[in-house]
Amino acid sequence: MRESDDDDYQIASMRKIFGAIFACVLLMFSCTGKQAQRVEEPMTDSVADTVDSVPMDTLEQLLAEIPTPKAMDELFDDFFFNFAANKKVQKARIIFPLTVHKSDKDEQIEKNKWKMDRFFMHQGYYTLIFNNDEQMQMSKDTSINQAIVERIQLKKNQVKDYVFSRIRGAWMLREIREMKIDDNINASFLAFYQKFVTDKAFQVKSLNSLVKFVGPDPDDDYNMMEGLITPDTWEAFAPQLPSKTIYNIIYGEPKSVGNEKIFILRGISNGQELELRFKKVGERWLLMKMMT
Repeated sequence: MRESDDDDYQIASMRKIFGAIFACVLLMFSCTGKQAQRVEEPMTDSVADTVDSVPMDTLEQLLAEIPTPKAMDELFDDFFFNFAANKKVQKARIIFPLTVHKSDKDEQIEKNKWKMDRFFMHQGYYTLIFNNDEQMQMSKDTSINQAIVERIQLKKNQVKDYVFSRIRGAWMLREIREMKIDDNINASFLAFYQKFVTDKAFQVKSLNSLVKFVGPDPDDDYNMMEGLITPDTWEAFAPQLPSKTIYNIIYGEPKSVGNEKIFILRGISNGQELELRFKKVGERWLLMKMMT
């Protein structure tokens, strides 16, 4: 609900400006997707346990075959993009036979049966879900030794976790875990998100009375502009969000679920980013802030 005539004027002005900004952002994500089709291979993420079950001589042999510089292993993101884009790297960084844990049984994938997985590389963007700013900064932490890449298939109600460990300085895919979304640590938010992106009426009902907006100033490349969006003006600003499959990377140990979520849509090669901040109020998730 608007609080003053000044808010009315501000929001009306923002509608035209931010509508153009969102159109540019989504166009850049779309163009990135076409460029990413040229990339050779996909990518994965992980969360690790122990290395006791893998013989040391086997690990040494695997690490000796790695064809990339160790600098790639400092940040998980650097490793993962190499892992996803290079077939040789991907095969060298998987501990075979690779165990796939399913709800009813476990399976083993031998090296000669592994098929290159391009993950989100073909679409030119990926998504992330964080509980808070501190957790978001962990993507830049060179000391973490485990990570999980989640492929979340919303319509199929399935999550596939690719679990990685840094073993003797090198990131390795240790195992894959399959589960239903209901069993995922972010189950509540994922159920909300699926409805948020597919039901326009529900989307409007899931907005805070005033949604804060921060975006680039179209008249000044060095400054950002701020404003407020109300539910009745949301249609002019609403970004297009993925509704079938999204991804997430958990850096370090999975953290307990909180009452806030930061959802990020990030371009792979152009540095563009859309950030949505949600808060759980009672039993409802509400969009509180949007940044581009």
